Amino acid sequence: MSRPFLKMNGLGNDFVVVETRSAPFAPTAAEVRAIADRKSGIGCDQLIAVDKADDADARVRFWNADGEEVGACGNGTRCVGWLLMQSTGKDSAVIDTAGGRLVATRAGERLVSVDMGPPRLDWAEIPLAEAHDTDALDVVLYDHAALMAPPGCVSMGNPHVVFFVPEVEAVPIAIIGPAVERHPLFPQHVNVGFAEVRGRDRIRLRVWERGAGLTKACGTGACAALVAAARRDLTGRHATLELDGGELFIEWTADGHVIMTGPAAVDFAGELP
Repeated sequence: MSRPFLKMNGLGNDFVVVETRSAPFAPTAAEVRAIADRKSGIGCDQLIAVDKADDADARVRFWNADGEEVGACGNGTRCVGWLLMQSTGKDSAVIDTAGGRLVATRAGERLVSVDMGPPRLDWAEIPLAEAHDTDALDVVLYDHAALMAPPGCVSMGNPHVVFFVPEVEAVPIAIIGPAVERHPLFPQHVNVGFAEVRGRDRIRLRVWERGAGLTKACGTGACAALVAAARRDLTGRHATLELDGGELFIEWTADGHVIMTGPAAVDFAGELP
């Protein structure tokens, strides 16, 4: 049976979104990889399933391009939130994920804000394989001159490590990213952010996403970078994050929640084979 999908993106971080509320959808890892393949499949960073939920507008599942199911995806949640609000006519949408309940709200023409909830900062919540200070990690994850400052660790429903670097464009991310992603300290592997602080309210960020590689944008990565920077007093509690695909505005509010605001776009529709 063929199944319709939408191809969407948030700042170039792209998704195949499948509406599954009318029929079960349980792709194998091989099927996810086939869909995500940019040469022989549809091509995407993540596959997203929008399921029926009893006490929310939808339950959403995410798979990285390597076939692994993951708990959270910020840009993907923003895209799904926009779809749900378009279908209901409401100005907000409640979304359940494996990483927790999220709320999306309209923030302008094709702009969506998502309350990503509070960051998880304890080593066991990220998780790390053993106890460490997540504010400034005292472990050498990769020996490179650009990574001299200790990184911070944050979970936004998925694990992140954030390196603060003097010039992000000079960092060989395609070499360092995959090595750190699978470092033994991270039992679930890790998303690897490289952040160049350009002011108290501006960060240039590039992210090596676990299971997907270097992406044009990573919503949870942007949230993690702002939290990690604010914990070290490198920035205030809100900033514009400059990613390869465009800008996200991130705020770590007084009540401890992280709010992400950015665009959502529909590229095309089709049917899965």
